[in-house]
Amino acid sequence: MNSAFRIRAPFFEIGPKAYLYGQASLDLALEADRLCEEYDVDIIYTPQCVDIRMIAEATNRLLVFAQHMDPLRIGKGIGSVLPEAIKAAGARGVLLNHSEKKMTLGDLRTAIARADEVGLATLVCADNLAEARAIAQFEPDIILAEPPELIGTRNGSVESRSYVREINEAIRNINPGISVLHGAGIYSAKDVEAIIGLGAEGTGCTSGIVKAEDPTRSMREMIRSLRETWDRTR
Repeated sequence: MNSAFRIRAPFFEIGPKAYLYGQASLDLALEADRLCEEYDVDIIYTPQCVDIRMIAEATNRLLVFAQHMDPLRIGKGIGSVLPEAIKAAGARGVLLNHSEKKMTLGDLRTAIARADEVGLATLVCADNLAEARAIAQFEPDIILAEPPELIGTRNGSVESRSYVREINEAIRNINPGISVLHGAGIYSAKDVEAIIGLGAEGTGCTSGIVKAEDPTRSMREMIRSLRETWDRTR
């Protein structure tokens, strides 16, 4: 856990994945940065690694995280993502163990320790309750709980996700300092309202924003819903 990193609930994560890069990713990041100020919320943005420096230097409040990081040290490792390199580029943290980039528990433990060593916060994905409990033992800064079968889909009602409070409680029983974000299948402001109402400290979105007819409008509606729902329910 990075002692210098602080994130406040409610918070939001925007993951461009490989849908956006370069100027298009920067444009969305700049708007997200404005929304941080307008709604006084923390937003994590995970661009392509090659865009980290450009976006970090152009934004003020946005929390720029790398999409992945390998658990290696300076030296051999062609094609790997070096912790020191993403830190030097301006990243505040790193996303680990996404369902599209799974890691073994051993590598994950090492990667979290390396991130702590170089001063990067960690946002670590967990597929289910059992994995969330295992990951919590490694003391990441944030756990992102998202069933992989729901990622990028509209399967099922967000209101029916009874596991939200169970996962929250399990993680807090291990380490109450870990923040918990619940995502997957978040497509609209209504979905944001539902998941925050169930007890999530934060949520996030990819497809519902980057594949929307108007990504900026979709993002703004979700952040507004995040702020309003949190203020009304907490």
